[in-house]
Amino acid sequence: MDISDKLRELDRLNRRAEAGGGPDRLKRQHDAGKLAARERIRVLLDEGSFEELDRFVEHRCIDFNMADQKIPGDGVVTGYGRIDGRLVYVFAQDFTVFGGSLSESYAEKICKIMDLAMKMGAPVVGLNDSGGARIQEGVVSLAGYADIFLRNTIASGVIPQISAIMGPCAGGAVYSPAITDFILMVKDTSYMFVTGPDVIKTVTHEEVTMNDLGGAVTHNSTSGVAHFAAADDRECLATIRELLSFLPANNMEDPPVKPSNDPWDRSDSRLNTVVPTDPNQPYDIRDVIKPVVDDHYFFEVHKHYAKNIVVGFSRLDGHPVGIVANQPAFLAGTLDIAASLKGARFVRFCDAFNIPLITFEDVPGFLPGTAQEFGGIIKHGAKLLYAFAEATVPKITIITRKAYGGAYCVMSSKHIRTDLNYAYPTAEIAVMGPEGAVNILYRADLKGAEDPDAFRARKVEEFRDKFASPYIAARRGYIDEVIEPSTTRRKLIVGLRMLGNKRDVNPARKHGNIPL
Repeated sequence: MDISDKLRELDRLNRRAEAGGGPDRLKRQHDAGKLAARERIRVLLDEGSFEELDRFVEHRCIDFNMADQKIPGDGVVTGYGRIDGRLVYVFAQDFTVFGGSLSESYAEKICKIMDLAMKMGAPVVGLNDSGGARIQEGVVSLAGYADIFLRNTIASGVIPQISAIMGPCAGGAVYSPAITDFILMVKDTSYMFVTGPDVIKTVTHEEVTMNDLGGAVTHNSTSGVAHFAAADDRECLATIRELLSFLPANNMEDPPVKPSNDPWDRSDSRLNTVVPTDPNQPYDIRDVIKPVVDDHYFFEVHKHYAKNIVVGFSRLDGHPVGIVANQPAFLAGTLDIAASLKGARFVRFCDAFNIPLITFEDVPGFLPGTAQEFGGIIKHGAKLLYAFAEATVPKITIITRKAYGGAYCVMSSKHIRTDLNYAYPTAEIAVMGPEGAVNILYRADLKGAEDPDAFRARKVEEFRDKFASPYIAARRGYIDEVIEPSTTRRKLIVGLRMLGNKRDVNPARKHGNIPL
């Protein structure tokens, strides 16, 4: 065989690999509203940057007539490329080949990519679209999943890991995405669950559809498993690109700077009136966040889950920051189990990847009720406290209004190593709200008062002035400065510039024991 024959053979194999499961299965993929694996990679990465590895790998199964069913690549496309010029490793499961099911060879391809990503210090993006373990391969398929889980765990906090669920992801396969940092799902075409509707009906007699059980809306709004819900594949892939623009390549690098023409010392007089003077009147905390950050752009994460807390990324002075904020427009901004988990997870991610934390605080306390207590609000609330206290990145907190009780301590207070703590003149910092305090402190007087309502109102204002004023905390140094809201942007940027060389460490230890 001369060189021309060898080149023809190479071309044949390349075309066979590119064809995946063939034109009929590709058509079914498109008819379902989904892109094929290689199409997804081309949309995700910078044009022409993808370098495929292990294109000709095949499975090794010889049972169940599998010996004659071999397709180059074996159902997963792996390699590396660039996003905005930055190195990224990627694997894309190909549902047109054996339903994207995972074999021993398939798992080895993914593990190779993850090992390379760790060596090079670059993010890994997984595009999931698989029927699960390849039944014909038995336990070696399960072993392949476990090999991937181990790498997910070791890579956690070292390189960013992003999972896009773009089709089925069921059974043990769900635990690889679950360990990664962010999960994106596509509405109507993707789902995740440990046990499917048929098993649930058999065991518990519950009837539920796949979409209601594990669809994008369910996991974005009810379970909190997923962080983003996209309308289609292209929107999902565009969201990954946007997300990565805020993240460093690894835990040893700083986040990428994106220069902005937005003046660093810009003030906004509208901020002076955003927070209502009535402490019980709701407002949208995004109306405080957006006027402060570069170009008014806030990239929200976990938008549909635990809406009483808002988390996401923005930039200040061109530098990425993570934002955590109570949301007075939902459940009055109280902390509950879901909000605590959402906030803690985001804080720990930012700390792992050197992203400064900005906290906007307006919290009346923890949500009361037997459901919260029985559900473990004590240990779950402690996770958020632990996350903020453990974080060594630059931390700045702004109290916009309420900061009551234990929730004041939890929301990145001065006492848990927050570097700069500011308050608006509207801030109230106390053990509890003035109304509740007066009802306890003046219970007897209220019973004997000629006009209880007038007496209560007078005492509430007295308590607010004497005990809840931000100047009380400022006199103790718990608040570094009471600021005019319109100057928030300037204060944050000046503070972050000062904290640019911050060095803070935790005691030497194998790891802490966060209350899981």
